[in-house]
Amino acid sequence: MNQLDDWSIIRRMTATLSSRKKARPASDTRAELIRIGSDIIAHKGFNSTGINVVLKEAGVPKGSFYYYFSSKEDFGLAVIDDFAAEYDAQLDLTLGNPDLLPLERIRRYLRTAIDDMEACDNSRGCLVGNLGQELAGQNESFRLRIDAIFSSWQARVTRCLVEAQEQGYVDPAADPAALAQLLQMGWQGATLRAKVSKSVEPMQRFKRMYFEQILGVKN
Repeated sequence: MNQLDDWSIIRRMTATLSSRKKARPASDTRAELIRIGSDIIAHKGFNSTGINVVLKEAGVPKGSFYYYFSSKEDFGLAVIDDFAAEYDAQLDLTLGNPDLLPLERIRRYLRTAIDDMEACDNSRGCLVGNLGQELAGQNESFRLRIDAIFSSWQARVTRCLVEAQEQGYVDPAADPAALAQLLQMGWQGATLRAKVSKSVEPMQRFKRMYFEQILGVKN
């Protein structure tokens, strides 16, 4: 084998190794599709988000999309599950924080949501809440998944309120589950109103009213 052949082999090996380094791992490709899809859906809604737009933004061919997701509905459910998992991790830092008093956990949770809304210029809101309004009446799979997520979040608030009641911060005659449901329903409405009015004032007002007028404690 002459020197020219040697260099040809080396160049081919280098090109192969380079292409392998540039290739995106399968798990990264799926995560990137979900990340980009979440952002687009949060702004445009699910029905108005075309798969081709997501693929173009991600730089992924259509064949790869259907390798990870069987349909647009399957993709949408994956987006919801991913958002819920990330949100649960955030809730661990607020509603699940054992170093905070139970009502302070709820305050921290609401303040964090207000900060997040301000950070995105009141343009996103809650992805699960947005999709619930858009799809609950159209698709049973989405409705069931979103309802389960809301129930999970509500259960976290209920546990905080039970603790607060046991510690004497909440009226012993009150129903913690009902108070948690009221918070969730009102908060979704306040979040939607903040998005429409381009101001977090509705969220701040609801937070103040919930603590002072519903729970009867200082906001």
